[in-house]
Amino acid sequence: MPSRRRLILATLAAPGLARAQSPAAQSPAAQSPAWPTRPVRIVVPFPPGGSNDVFARPLAERLQARTGQGFVIENRAGAAGAIGAGQVAQAPPDGTTLMLASVSVPTASIIQRTPWDAERDFDAITTVARAPFFIMVNPTVPARDVRELVALAKRQPGALNYGTSGAGGINHFISVSFSQAAGIEMSHVPYRGTAPAVTDLVAGHIQVMLTTVASASAAIREGRVRLLAATAEGAPPAEGIPEVPSVRAQGIPWEFDIWWGLFAPRGLPPDMRAAIHAAATAALADPALARIYAHEGAKPASVGPEDFPRILREDMVRFRAIAQAANIRPE
Repeated sequence: MPSRRRLILATLAAPGLARAQSPAAQSPAAQSPAWPTRPVRIVVPFPPGGSNDVFARPLAERLQARTGQGFVIENRAGAAGAIGAGQVAQAPPDGTTLMLASVSVPTASIIQRTPWDAERDFDAITTVARAPFFIMVNPTVPARDVRELVALAKRQPGALNYGTSGAGGINHFISVSFSQAAGIEMSHVPYRGTAPAVTDLVAGHIQVMLTTVASASAAIREGRVRLLAATAEGAPPAEGIPEVPSVRAQGIPWEFDIWWGLFAPRGLPPDMRAAIHAAATAALADPALARIYAHEGAKPASVGPEDFPRILREDMVRFRAIAQAANIRPE
C-alpha cells in the first residue's frame, strides 16, 4: 500500500480535476442556481510546487466532488503573484474564475505598480488555511538556532543572502520584518516563485529563507535544509518535520503567521458568493483535507465573508508600515 505521503503527492500531481459525484451526492450549494454552471478555474499565481499550489489542488478536488462542477487549477506565475492576480481581476465576475493565493499577492501591490488594487478589484470570499513560516538555512551556515543566526548576521552585515518568492511577496515582507525585529541586515535575492528559491537554498546559492513547510517540504524532510525556528506558535505537527521553538521562545519578541484565501473578481453576485463560500467551508471541514494540510504544516481556516475583507485590510496596513520602515518603494 502506498504511503500517506505518496497518496498526498498523487493528489497534488493530478491535473486539477476530480471525479464528479452524482447529483444526489452534491451539496445544497451545488443545486443553487447561483452556482456557476460552467467549469471553474482556480488560478494559482505561482509555479507548481509552492504552498499556494499545494493547498489549492486538494481543495479543488473536494469542491468538484461536492458540487459536480469541473474545477481546473491554472498556474500563472510571475511578479510575486501580480501577473496571475491581474488576470483574475480582469475576468468576468461570474463565478467561473477564482484565485487561491496567500497574503503574498495583495502585499505585492504595496511595492509594485500593479494595474489592480488588492481591496478594490477582488471579492475576498474566505480564508482557506493558516500556518507559520519557518526560518531555515543551508546546512553549511554555522547557525543552529535563531540566536546564532542573528549573531552571525551582526558580525557580517549584508553577507547573508535570503531568498523570496519575489519582491513584495510575503517571504520578502516577513523576512524584512524579522530583520527589523532582530536588528540585522541581510541581502534580498528575489525569485519567480518559492520553488526556485528553495532550490537555490539547497544548492547554497542563498543561505537563508523564511517560508512554509508546504513550500519546502521535501528539502526539510530530507535534511537538505536546517530549520531554526517557527515564526509563530500553534503549527500542527507535521510528519517528518523536526520540532523547533518559535522565534519568540528564542528571545526575540516577534511573531508572524500567514493565511491563504479564496478570491473572485470584484462584483460577484451576493447569492453566488454565498454559494461558493458555503461549498468552500464544507470542503475545508473534511478531516482528510485537514490531514493533508497538517502534513504541510498548516491547518484549515475558514472565516465568514465579512471577516475576510477586514483581515485583508488590517494586513495591508501592517505590511505598508513594514515597507515604510524599511524604505521599500514601489518599482
